[in-house]
Amino acid sequence: MKTQPIDPIGVALQEDIGEGDVTTEFFVPPNLQASARIRAHEKAVASGTKTAVDVFQRVDPAVRAEIIRTDGSDIAPGDVIIDVRGSARSILKAERVALNFLQRLCGIATLTRKFVEAAGNHGVKILDTRKTTPGLRALEKAAVVAGGGANHRFGLFDMVLVKDNHLASHAGFSAFAETVRRLRQERPEVRIEVEADRLDQVRAFLQVDDVDVILLDNMKPAQIREAVALGKNKVKFEASGGITLKNVRQIAATGVDFISIGALTHSAPAIDFSLEITPVIS
Repeated sequence: MKTQPIDPIGVALQEDIGEGDVTTEFFVPPNLQASARIRAHEKAVASGTKTAVDVFQRVDPAVRAEIIRTDGSDIAPGDVIIDVRGSARSILKAERVALNFLQRLCGIATLTRKFVEAAGNHGVKILDTRKTTPGLRALEKAAVVAGGGANHRFGLFDMVLVKDNHLASHAGFSAFAETVRRLRQERPEVRIEVEADRLDQVRAFLQVDDVDVILLDNMKPAQIREAVALGKNKVKFEASGGITLKNVRQIAATGVDFISIGALTHSAPAIDFSLEITPVIS
């Protein structure tokens, strides 16, 4: 199945503007020019700034928007992150969609930064998951990177992750091991990761030479530490499940290489932004 490229900006603008902005058409003069500033009202990490600029220019290519705080930079309350100049009507039509992208993407970057800092200096990478908003995956994964995290697989097509439901449908461990070997031969470029929620599974997976990463699902820190000791210098280890800002440092200290956290994208609080517009009287 070949999928079509997703246009989240186009979808969002069609959803919001539809047949036209009735309020702006009746209350804002057609030739009025304006300047506007997008300002943050809380501490955050910038992300989605280019997307916000693209929203304004999609509505009206004549609008000029300047990014003041680039993605990945710290934002303090009151900071201006984007300056906009152009048709007042165009700015108002684009306002909500631009702010919606910013509040969402900056929220993800900000939460990711909190997890990265909470993990401490243990050399672990904080990863996202596929628990993203439909249609916004590329933008949300870019926000994770802006916050200092790293991306796990983008989709089902670019990496193998064998979970318990896959194993349940497979005909025994020997058949699984043979499938892994065949996969490595036919698709040598694809990374292979398998999920384990028990130490006996970890021991079994370590016998399969072509496994690259073992995902330790919902294991206690002591179990994770034991698993890492079993497979040291053989495979990479990823911890996942029940990871919070309170326990991420403890998990990082077990020696795992990666910690994947669905909450980065499915539970990030929105950041409060506003757009302040000033008519330009010529």
